[in-house]
Amino acid sequence: MSKRNQTLLQLVLFAGILIFINILGNTFFNYYDLTEEKRFTLTDASKDLIENLNEKVYVEVLLDGKFNAGFTRLQNSVRELLDDYRSISTDLEYEFKNPLPGNVEEDNAVKQKLAKLGVYPINVQERTSDSKNEKLTYPYAFVYYQGRQTAINLLENNTPGANPEVVINNSISLLEYKITNAITKLKTVIKPVVVYTSGHGELDAVQTSDFDNELVRTYDINRINLDSVVQVDKEIDIIIVAKPLLPFSDKDNFKIDQFVMNGGRVLWLLDKVNASLDSMRTTGTQVPIPIDLNLERLLFRYGARVQPNLVLDLECTQIPLQTGVIGGKPQLDLFPWYYNPKVASRSNHPIVKSIDRVNLFFANRIDTIETRKGNVKKEILLSTSEYSRYQRVPINLTFEILREEPNPKLFNKSFLPVAVLMEGTFPSEYENRITEAMLEGMKDLDLKFKPLSDPTRMIVVADGDIAISRLDRQTQKPLPLGLNPFDKYLYSNKQFLLNCVDYLYDDKGVIEARGKDVKLRLLDRVKAKEEKTKWQLINILFPILLLGAFGIFYNWLRRKRYGTEISG
Repeated sequence: MSKRNQTLLQLVLFAGILIFINILGNTFFNYYDLTEEKRFTLTDASKDLIENLNEKVYVEVLLDGKFNAGFTRLQNSVRELLDDYRSISTDLEYEFKNPLPGNVEEDNAVKQKLAKLGVYPINVQERTSDSKNEKLTYPYAFVYYQGRQTAINLLENNTPGANPEVVINNSISLLEYKITNAITKLKTVIKPVVVYTSGHGELDAVQTSDFDNELVRTYDINRINLDSVVQVDKEIDIIIVAKPLLPFSDKDNFKIDQFVMNGGRVLWLLDKVNASLDSMRTTGTQVPIPIDLNLERLLFRYGARVQPNLVLDLECTQIPLQTGVIGGKPQLDLFPWYYNPKVASRSNHPIVKSIDRVNLFFANRIDTIETRKGNVKKEILLSTSEYSRYQRVPINLTFEILREEPNPKLFNKSFLPVAVLMEGTFPSEYENRITEAMLEGMKDLDLKFKPLSDPTRMIVVADGDIAISRLDRQTQKPLPLGLNPFDKYLYSNKQFLLNCVDYLYDDKGVIEARGKDVKLRLLDRVKAKEEKTKWQLINILFPILLLGAFGIFYNWLRRKRYGTEISG
C-alpha cells in the first residue's frame, strides 16, 4: 500500500472514530463531577422529581443576551443546571429570552405585565476602562407545568452594598433548590395544611398577613381553637403557635402532644417576657415580667427551654427618639436599640443557608436539654453576635441605656441561641401522667395514646414578633414582613419563616439542595497586579519555547530515522 493510500485510510479511520464517539456521547450522556463541593451533582430529590414528571415542564429564563462577568456566570450556571435536568428526562424543556427586545411602548407593556406577577427589573452595571453603563435586567425564570406557572427570582440577597461576587455565588448555589422547589410545588395537587392556634392571645390574620400571603401559594392556611376540637385533625401537617399571651390548658397541651406523637410538626414562635416598645413610648419606662404560657414542661420534655430573660446585642437595629424641638416640630434621631438584635446563623443548615440577617424584638435565650427518652437531634438555627448578653426580669426598662456608650466588656455572652431546630423521636410529656379515666375516654373516641413519637420535627423561636408585619404609620397598612420602618432595610424574617415551614413539611429532601455550597475562590488582585508581567511572559514565551523545542526534536528524530534508511 502506498504512503498516500495509507494516509487516506488513517484519515478515514480517524473521522469514523470521531463520529462514533459523538454518536455515543449523544446517546449516553454522563460526566464526572471533580469539584470539591460537588457543585454539578444533582441531589437525589431533584433526580427523582425529574424522572417522575407527568407532563412537559417548560422553563423560560429571562437572561438572554450579553452581560457583565458576574451575570454571564449566572446565565451559564442556569443553562448548565437545566442541561443536567434534561440529561435525566427530555420532559423538561427550556429557552432563554430577552423580555425587553422591542421599542419603548412594547417594553413598557412588558414591564407592566411582569410587575403584576411580582417580577421587577434591576440595573446591572457594566464597567469598562473608560465608561460605566447600566442595563435593565430581569434575573427571573418562569416555570410552566400542568397549566400553572410560577416565577423564580434567580438573584439571591441583592441588597445595597452587598459584594456582587458573593451575591452571584450565593445565587448560583441556590439555583437547584429554587427550580426543583418550584416544580415540586406546581406538581402538588393537594396543598399541605398549616394552621395557627388561637384562643390564647396569638397573632391575628392582619398581623401575619404578609407571611400568610406567601404561605397560601403552597399551603392551605387556617386557624384552630384547640378548645373546640377533641383532637388535632390528622389532615393537619403543621401547627404554628404564634406569640400566645395566655396560658395553655392541660387539655390543649395534651392535644398538641399527641399531634406531635403522631408525627405532626410544630413551629413555636414564643415570647416569655411581656416587653413592648409601644408601651415604653407611652410612659418612658416599663417593668417587663415573665409570661406564664404553661408550655414550659411540654417543651422541656421535648428538649428546649425558653428562658424568661431579655437578650441584648451590640449588633442591633435602631429606633427613633426625640432629641429636641425646632420650630415647634419634634426632632428625631436614630439610636441603636440593643433589645432588637440583628441575628444570623453560624450553621450551614438548609433553613438558614445564604439568608440575610433576621431582625428580632425583645427576644429570649433558648437552652437545649438532653431528653431521657427518644432520640432528639438539635441544631442552633439563629444566634446573637459575639457581643451580646442577657438580662433577667423583672427589671426597670428605660431609654436611659442609650445616654452612654455601651461597655463592650458587659456584652460578654457570645452567640446566645434564639432559634433551635429539633428532630427525631420525642417522648410524650404525658407518658406517666395520663389517668385511667383519660385512657377510657380516648378509647371511647377511638383514639390511642402514644408515649413516643414517630420521627418528626419542630422549631422553637424565642420571639413571637418575628412574624408580625409592621403597619405603615401613614396608611396603616401592613408593611412587607421583615421591613424595618426606621432604617428601611428588608431583613430576612419572611424567608427564614418560609424556610422553616418548608423544612418542617419536606419529607422528600428537596430543601437539601439549599445546603449545596459553591465555594467562592476570589482572585488575589494585589498579587495579580504585582506578578502581572511574570505571568504574561510565561503565558506568551513558554508555549513558543515548547513548540520550538518540539520542532527541533522532531527534525532531529526525522533526520536520524530517514538518514539511517538512506545510508542503509
